[in-house]
Amino acid sequence: MRPTLRQLEYIVAVAETGRIGLTATQLNVSQPSLSAQLSAVEDDLGVALFQRGRSGAKPTPIGDEIVRRARQILHEVQDLRATAQGDGIFQGRLRLGVLPSIGPYLLPGVVRRLHREHPSLRLVVREESTRDLDEGLRSGRLDMVISTPEDHPGARHTHLFTERFWIAMALDHPLAYSTEPVDLGVLKGQTFLTLGPKYRLSHIVASLAARAGGRVSDEYEGTSLNAIRLMAAGGAGIAVLPSIYAATEARRGTDVSLRELKDAAAIREIALVQPLLPEPRSGSDLLAEILCSEANLIND
Repeated sequence: MRPTLRQLEYIVAVAETGRIGLTATQLNVSQPSLSAQLSAVEDDLGVALFQRGRSGAKPTPIGDEIVRRARQILHEVQDLRATAQGDGIFQGRLRLGVLPSIGPYLLPGVVRRLHREHPSLRLVVREESTRDLDEGLRSGRLDMVISTPEDHPGARHTHLFTERFWIAMALDHPLAYSTEPVDLGVLKGQTFLTLGPKYRLSHIVASLAARAGGRVSDEYEGTSLNAIRLMAAGGAGIAVLPSIYAATEARRGTDVSLRELKDAAAIREIALVQPLLPEPRSGSDLLAEILCSEANLIND
């Protein structure tokens, strides 16, 4: 039956590296053999999968769709084998995408537990923006993502936890005198610091700033929560931070004053998101439980 599973693996690997020679080296096959296999698939399907040139091998428009479907088929076969072995997603490789505002603070404890309890799992983590996570999920580049559910329509969502927001400011800021929760209205006229527009957090902060009568800084857009915190510590404005990050900072001692933001809309939902297949991937419910448990430990 053509294309074979091995040929599908070749197609996906070339799409990911963009170079036939590099792919051949990674897969431990000769470049002529790999090229011949790709040509055989193209002949069988009657379409060109890649545009080959000096810059590498780039999927054609139909090639992009074939690559996406090849990934899906390979995932299904992987699930079939894992189900037969009784360990679901924990037997094999899981490509997990996560928001940068969550991954470094939630995942270390999760990874340790998974390594201890499920040593056969090979977890591959990718920290990416909201937009890139959605593209990765749709294309099959990622198996699951930890993200805000509203940004992944048409997918399966498993609620993990709800995060509240905190504000961080320089230690000499007028609002740094107290550790009590602060009402949104108190932030009128303040400058809000946030990530770039590719991240859901930036839209949340923009909404909060508008309702508070403040402004979002147009002089600085951070690429990480640490960068935003450092700008706030230097007096550039007020950083709005998710609770998992704020709790982590509070434990280690920090260079900013932290106060919880008291507002009903100052929350974000976090979910484990996967493609909307007839059934969720076997073991994803257990992974969700582990993620929830770790989030509760951090926020306690």
